[in-house]
Amino acid sequence: MKLCVALDMASRKQNLSLVSELKGLDVWMKVGLRSYLRDGVKFIDEIKKIDDFKIFLDLKLHDIPNTMADAAEVIAGLGVDMINIHASAGKRAMSEVMNRLNLLKNRPLVLAVSALTSFSDDGFKIVYNDNIKNFVLKFCVSAYEVGVDGMVCSVFESKMIKGVTNANFITLTPGIRPFGENKGDQKRVADIKTAQRENSDFIVVGRPIYEDENPREICERILSEIEVSNE
Repeated sequence: MKLCVALDMASRKQNLSLVSELKGLDVWMKVGLRSYLRDGVKFIDEIKKIDDFKIFLDLKLHDIPNTMADAAEVIAGLGVDMINIHASAGKRAMSEVMNRLNLLKNRPLVLAVSALTSFSDDGFKIVYNDNIKNFVLKFCVSAYEVGVDGMVCSVFESKMIKGVTNANFITLTPGIRPFGENKGDQKRVADIKTAQRENSDFIVVGRPIYEDENPREICERILSEIEVSNE
């Protein structure tokens, strides 16, 4: 299991300061929509100059199939290591993205977003007229069949997803509160031990790290917990 640190702070300077503070640690960096729209490709390059961190560009592409494939190809050219797309864009859209990226010599990992972890089951049903579990099952099977590398999901769907696809089908789980921190705007949250028990491959942690007085110390604690859980 790998730790992915969310760079979701209010300024580029704050985010880069955090990246510098975590230099040398075995973590991935997640660049989300706000940071990318504000700071652009230059921000990706600046992270790489600080250290050889793996980068997950979290833009959740969702459009018509050809537009998604075009965008994914452009993103792949930025040198990031992982990207994501919305499974609800449909099987054809996911297939076109993978067909396009598989033509490249080196492509990023591609994950499909199932149900955002900010959704409760009731809230999800209002929008999609079904419960989260049913939709996640449909989404993950479709994604797996067209060659997507894995899913962005809640911890509580990880083991189920691997059960209907493959043990090597990646699950990345946001909403991790490693030491019982406040949920914030997340509904389906879990701690590190739960994530490990549910076979999550990547855990995403943001506020519990960057809102702490000593972010590096928190990361080191999380990495130690992961090491113990992996044994």
